[in-house]
Amino acid sequence: MPAEGIHYLPEKQLLTWEEMLRIVQQLYALGLKKVRITGGEPLLRHGIMEFLQELSRLDGLEICLTSNGVLLEKHIPQLMEYGVKSVNLSLDSLDKERFRQITRRDDFDVVYSALLGLIEANFQVKINAVVMDGKNEQDILALAQLTEQYPISVRFIEEMPFNGSGKGPAILKWDFIKIVDHLKDHFGNLQPMNVSYGETAMRYQIQGYLGDVGVIAAFSRTFCGTCNRIRLTALGEVKTCLYDDGVFDLKSFIRKGVCDEEIKQTFITLFGSRPKDGFEAEKNRKGIINESMTSIGG
Repeated sequence: MPAEGIHYLPEKQLLTWEEMLRIVQQLYALGLKKVRITGGEPLLRHGIMEFLQELSRLDGLEICLTSNGVLLEKHIPQLMEYGVKSVNLSLDSLDKERFRQITRRDDFDVVYSALLGLIEANFQVKINAVVMDGKNEQDILALAQLTEQYPISVRFIEEMPFNGSGKGPAILKWDFIKIVDHLKDHFGNLQPMNVSYGETAMRYQIQGYLGDVGVIAAFSRTFCGTCNRIRLTALGEVKTCLYDDGVFDLKSFIRKGVCDEEIKQTFITLFGSRPKDGFEAEKNRKGIINESMTSIGG
């Protein structure tokens, strides 16, 4: 979280819930199997639970949520009711002071309570932790240790340049290789796990542990060849790769009064012309990366 906080956009600049539902419905008709609602913090926006309820009417669609956990616990019963089975919890540290420094919120106890509530309610829980040199590398082992007693997945994510400053790490000290080696040095041999096509995490089992650990090479971009995802920002920009700067203004397109078939054909075209990997997507940008994950979706 930047020191100055986040600039919140007026509601009229964002996609409406009705527009988002229509978009998901058209992608669902094309074969979409899974949708993830993310942010910023999606639970901050009024109407989110009603939106999830509408999504739940799409038979067979897997609905997932990514949250910072601050507002999460009270919504657990409703999330269960609407068929949300998977929640990604952003948690970069188990130390209260480091948590406060990273998030600029003194809410560790609230977030940890939400984590325990999700586990108790049998959600599929994934913890997302961005490994930042000099800030939280000492939390890697503590977070991994959670998987001994809890059936959760802890995923360590390489630090990316999406911090709103226009600068990424000069040298990525904690890349996926070093993170895995660090885990092996402490826990011994890690058993590689089979993963589904399109998964971004390399996952490993620590012998005798209930959960698993994973590493997402988000900066090294080793998974680009199997990526089957598409990202839509709150402003309506389509991103066929996290590293592009938006390849299509879907909000303006929809507000011209286009029909559903035109929306579907647009997505087919965008999918067919996506870059081969994140390096090509970054090269094709019109400017340097200066946006924050809080604005493009964590």
